Amino acid sequence: MPVIFSDFDGTISMVDVTDVILERFADPSWRQVENEWTRGEIGSAECLLRQISLAKASPNELDALIDTVSLDPDFPGFYRFTKKHNLPLYIVSDGFDYAICRALKRAGVDGELRNGKHLFSSALHLAGGELRASFPHSKNSCPHGCATCKPAIIRRVRGERRPVVFVGDGLSDRFAVEEADMVFAKHELLDYCRDKKLAFTAFETFGDVQAALAKLLCEEAGEHELALGVATQEGF
Repeated sequence: MPVIFSDFDGTISMVDVTDVILERFADPSWRQVENEWTRGEIGSAECLLRQISLAKASPNELDALIDTVSLDPDFPGFYRFTKKHNLPLYIVSDGFDYAICRALKRAGVDGELRNGKHLFSSALHLAGGELRASFPHSKNSCPHGCATCKPAIIRRVRGERRPVVFVGDGLSDRFAVEEADMVFAKHELLDYCRDKKLAFTAFETFGDVQAALAKLLCEEAGEHELALGVATQEGF
């Protein structure tokens, strides 16, 4: 049985929630910081730390904005699919736990999404209208300066070499795919995989991911039944 890891912003959510927050509440200079990150001049931890310090919002304002964010309409069904088949599902994201948990809970997908359990993301702190970021899942040894070190989390969580499925969409996912046995990609991650000649499956919604995994589970079940039949014939 595989272990599934998924990005959040632009993958589970239809938009990058952090960008939505910055567009509404931050000084426009946040885009200059974003350009530094996309050019590879800074890591995502420094990028987010500087960007979110440019934003001001009350809890009510922030909640109202997050509540406008739409998720992939097939994700709740995919979530139930993983539960039915006992497939571990983890969200790994540079985005902020406050937004991720609120958006998922609103969609009825709240499960065990405490940061550090089945969710690994940056943390957002609100105080007096100020927004501040911290990064509980970054690593000092990470050469890329990532806010959330996705490869390290995957290596730690996957266990005894269980196969890893990774679902993502953006540049922040490009290091995670190196740890995956099966990659579902769209948008910038798809282009990255093509450029690097990495194996991937293109997807549009989690309905596509679910269909592919359901087929894989059926094939594995068939192989298991075949092996049992051979063993029985051989007298085991």
